[in-house]
Amino acid sequence: MPSRMDGPLKVTGRARYGVDHNFPGMVYGYLVLSTIAHGEIAAMDVTGAKSAPGVLGIYSPFDPLPLRTPNNTMLGETWVPLQNKEVTYYGQPIGFVVAETFEQARDAAMLIQVSYHARPALTSMEEGLATAEDAPPAMDGSPPSLSVLASGVESIEDALAASPVVVEGTYSTASQNHAAMEPHSAVAVWESGLLTVYSGNQGSDLQALELSAALDEDLASVHAVNPFVGGAFGGKGRTSVPAFLAAAAARALGRPVKAALSREQVFTATANRPATVQKIALGADTDGSLIAIRHDSWSSTPMDRSFVEPTSHGTSREWYSTQNVAISQKMVPLNIPPTTFMRAPGEAPGSFALESAIDELAVALNMDPIELRQRNNSAAPPGKDLQWSSKHLDECFRIGAARFGWAERTPEGRTDGDWLVGLGTATAMFPALRFPATVEITLRDDDTAVVATSGADPGTGLLTVLSLLGAESLDISPDKVTPRLGDSSYPAGGMSGGSTATASAGTAIMIAAPKVIDDLVKLATSPGAPFEGVDASYADGRVLAGGRSMTFGEVLRAMGRESISTTGSSAPGEELTKHSFSSFGAQFCEVRVHRLTREVRVSRMLGVFDAGRIINAKAARSQIIGGMIWGVSAALHEGLEIEASGRFANGDLAGYLVPVNADIQEVDVHFVEYPDTLHNSVGARGLGEIGTVGMAAAVANAVHNATGVRVRHIPITIEDLLD
Repeated sequence: MPSRMDGPLKVTGRARYGVDHNFPGMVYGYLVLSTIAHGEIAAMDVTGAKSAPGVLGIYSPFDPLPLRTPNNTMLGETWVPLQNKEVTYYGQPIGFVVAETFEQARDAAMLIQVSYHARPALTSMEEGLATAEDAPPAMDGSPPSLSVLASGVESIEDALAASPVVVEGTYSTASQNHAAMEPHSAVAVWESGLLTVYSGNQGSDLQALELSAALDEDLASVHAVNPFVGGAFGGKGRTSVPAFLAAAAARALGRPVKAALSREQVFTATANRPATVQKIALGADTDGSLIAIRHDSWSSTPMDRSFVEPTSHGTSREWYSTQNVAISQKMVPLNIPPTTFMRAPGEAPGSFALESAIDELAVALNMDPIELRQRNNSAAPPGKDLQWSSKHLDECFRIGAARFGWAERTPEGRTDGDWLVGLGTATAMFPALRFPATVEITLRDDDTAVVATSGADPGTGLLTVLSLLGAESLDISPDKVTPRLGDSSYPAGGMSGGSTATASAGTAIMIAAPKVIDDLVKLATSPGAPFEGVDASYADGRVLAGGRSMTFGEVLRAMGRESISTTGSSAPGEELTKHSFSSFGAQFCEVRVHRLTREVRVSRMLGVFDAGRIINAKAARSQIIGGMIWGVSAALHEGLEIEASGRFANGDLAGYLVPVNADIQEVDVHFVEYPDTLHNSVGARGLGEIGTVGMAAAVANAVHNATGVRVRHIPITIEDLLD
């Protein structure tokens, strides 16, 4: 079996993504987007577009498709396009043209003339800070502001004032776009009252739920399929605009409809990572022991206040042992496109601020940055009695320091010809979570097994994990296990997000497997069965008793059965009352800064991670490398630039920078494997997102080590390092 089951299909082009599906009579839809950031649509002149060749339908708030807003999903209210004339951001979907060909739909869309009643728009994060509001409670119910203070300490300011050493700084991170390889798209087909939508997303059962509510159709009549997803990481967690519109238009026209966003439309017609501003103050004793942490955060959010980046709650609340901590989270409503989860939401931008500040404290103390972090290693989140279930962060730093040559680092960096060379490090943490998941296991009469759940594999390798864990639990070879994902007709697997899929689906497999084995043994020993009336057992894919054995396929054939199936369900439970759970890591980075041009190059990276049991080493390494590269991208490349009008100045892949092969040199990954069976029976913790956490700070810290220049915002540019 290949180490990644979907690999051969993807590299040979045989993997069929949502937009690859074609049907007889299929027509094409194209979106129309707003060209103001705030106001009301006064009129839409579609006369020219209606008479354009091939046009079948034009839909807008003046002539909408029958859709409604779903509010029965796990993530709250879902925005559905074309429901009213209000415009709250530049690039908002306001129309949909359907024609016989994609080119006809696109060209007709360009003929629509829109007039607006424009209103003043607030698009600047800096200007919006003055009108910031308290963020809503965090996902765990925590209030936007909270503090844990030592006995006798009245305020965090008193704790800071009593600290012998204090560092304070303001840090900012740019808004980012997911820029997935596969643009958001959908193909919708109605047949005999049943809707099937082919669309890349992070949870087919959740998409079916949203579509059924939006279309006012029974859930049983909606079928969502997403066998392959060309990148997601939060950007495809909700039903996309093309999916809503294609489904409704296909119902109205009685023909299959395909709709795909252009690359430019992806930047506004989906959702982005919010921008953040974070103020941190650290107080410490002269030996480096933390006395106080204050972390105040501001996150941009659209005018509907639909998502806030929990930077302070995701980092300073838990990462270090300290006597006093105070955090706050505010939101800055702006006329910007929707914001949403993006790989390591909260922890990725939050770690840039916190880990930069920790590095600044190390400089102020004249202390090695690793020593400072180890001195303040936490046994439990501050203010909580629940200790970490398993934590080997010190070992990550020890191994990483040895492998990376940290002992050769000097506080002033070093030179290599025209290059200034610096080393940086940072802690990485991401919560170990589980979502509810159900998995069905089917034993078949050909001695193969099927493991199925509706969850998605957005490039993370979950298909292979299902095969490996299914084989392990059934005591058979992995090549005899067929994993199935991405179909809402399978048992509900929830969303593939939050670095939860392996722990969630894997635990459900370990519940389902013993059940199906028990059912098999009962069948094999039932009246008229090959092992009637004897005590039988199961091992190596076989039923055994009295010196005889039969494969499960042989048993099924003997009983005239094609298959036997059962399901197993898993959800977070009692373990949450006993321990705190997280994955941990140590990030290392070497940068080279040209002394004249101030160009920054990342020459080496190393990440050492404690993420419990590693199921598939190759896929795990790939996930971490991808996350580390994402961190470099945040540090040096990515950042959406919003003009005063609300338009993205770089809303395409020509102006929105991401790393290419030449930007990424040596990347090394190492795992310290300590299975965490207190978290789940598989022993695995999430690692899809932790690779991103801390890396941007490690880059910034290395830049400071090389140049002596402390940059407190990302992305770091050449201008930041000019004398």
